[in-house]
Amino acid sequence: MRARAHLVVALDPNGRTVVRELRSMAPLRLVPHRGRSRPSGDRGRDEVALVHLVSAVTAPLGGDDLELRVTVEAGASLELRGVAATVVLPGHHAGGSRALVDVELADGASLAYVPEPTVVTARACHEAVFRARMGEGARLRAREVVVLGRKGERPGSLTTTLDVRRNGPVLRQTSRLGTPEVDASPAGLAGRRVLGTELLCWGEDLPGAVSAQWWSLVPLVRGGSLSTAVGHDAVTVERALDQARARHPGSGGF
Repeated sequence: MRARAHLVVALDPNGRTVVRELRSMAPLRLVPHRGRSRPSGDRGRDEVALVHLVSAVTAPLGGDDLELRVTVEAGASLELRGVAATVVLPGHHAGGSRALVDVELADGASLAYVPEPTVVTARACHEAVFRARMGEGARLRAREVVVLGRKGERPGSLTTTLDVRRNGPVLRQTSRLGTPEVDASPAGLAGRRVLGTELLCWGEDLPGAVSAQWWSLVPLVRGGSLSTAVGHDAVTVERALDQARARHPGSGGF
């Protein structure tokens, strides 16, 4: 299956962020929140458009090629959230699946991308790419939580790439998961089955790294900070990422 979805948000004449363009295609379904826009913690009078990303059918399966393109125009602010975990499954035909999220943030735009966890089941082979291009003064929060297999199940394989640029590269990081010997080693996940990462390009960063048991928050050379957490379950990892984000100077935002 090949599916494409597209979302554009912009400021209206009253300064509110509105959905200007939305195109969905199963299994990618975009559902705007129909209530009033939510105020954002440190944005003053600005408001945030909330859109939910819903998987309309079982996906991705082996052979699927999914692509979501998101544009946040100048000064606009978007929160894009998942509503249920993504379960990656093997398909009936040879070959893996692929999912790309491609983001353009104009000057002064903001995006919080907070999907639900991705579960990589046995025999699945999946590639996930999050790519963002940021303008001057743009802000980005991008979270990813990966669960290696369902309970009692050996995981499939996953390659996940985070590629963010703002006047040059901010971060390009690729992780390959699903090899038991590597995942069990101290250089991998130290035997944990859940990995979480969160990139915060959200104003001022800490002067140095901070950490606690099984999580860390590290400032990047070209601005932004990356938090990483590992654990035995997704709830623990999500809480660890929340703890790391609370230590960031920009935590009063999304």
